[in-house]
Amino acid sequence: MLITTNAIVLSKLKYKDNDLIVKCFTQQKGVVSFLLRGVLKSKKSQNKAAYFQPLSQIQIVVDYKPNRSLQTIKETKLSVIYSSLHSHVLKSSIVLFLSEVLTNTLHEEEQDEILFSYLENTLLWLDNQSEYANFHLLFLLKLTKYLGFYPDTMNIDFPNFNLSEGKFELKPVYRHNISGGNLILLKQLLETTFEALPSIKINAKQRQSFLSMLLLYFELHLGRFKPPKSLQVFNQVFS
Repeated sequence: MLITTNAIVLSKLKYKDNDLIVKCFTQQKGVVSFLLRGVLKSKKSQNKAAYFQPLSQIQIVVDYKPNRSLQTIKETKLSVIYSSLHSHVLKSSIVLFLSEVLTNTLHEEEQDEILFSYLENTLLWLDNQSEYANFHLLFLLKLTKYLGFYPDTMNIDFPNFNLSEGKFELKPVYRHNISGGNLILLKQLLETTFEALPSIKINAKQRQSFLSMLLLYFELHLGRFKPPKSLQVFNQVFS
């Protein structure tokens, strides 16, 4: 059955000499993997390799067959043309890092319009910003809302945060407890928006510490989550 859907590219892998295996988060079917035959060789292909950059927003016509592990794309076009995400060095580093996180995080082949809209809109926001050093921190924190483990803010004034339970507590009762600078930044980010994000000023060391904490939070709540291989390079870029 032919399906036309918007999609966000999560990852791509070269297969044989001229093929690509591409994983996308689609608006209609959730996470779907595709085999693009000859896409690296044919300049006349309807599925140009340049369309499948990390986190590109595309519209695809899919010959969808249930229970097939690799689907077939009949046509592809860009639904959004970014002005800076793939051309700006720092933004492209964010894109590569977040695409790896999303690849490790999103697995379900089911529709999730709300999550798709979140990804769509936040990527467009990043594309248009000149101040974005903390974007990935707020992006990942807000992503937990759609994945089911957003921090419980009922007792946000308490002096400790239990990463395992995802809630604020009066006393540290678990080894995965945070306080101090990471706790202060967590509370700030929980109460801010992307538009207000530039007002939060932290240095590179604080940024890296908070990111490490966030990735541990993902590990504790997502059984299959693995720390991104690009983390070290990403931290160097923003140091």
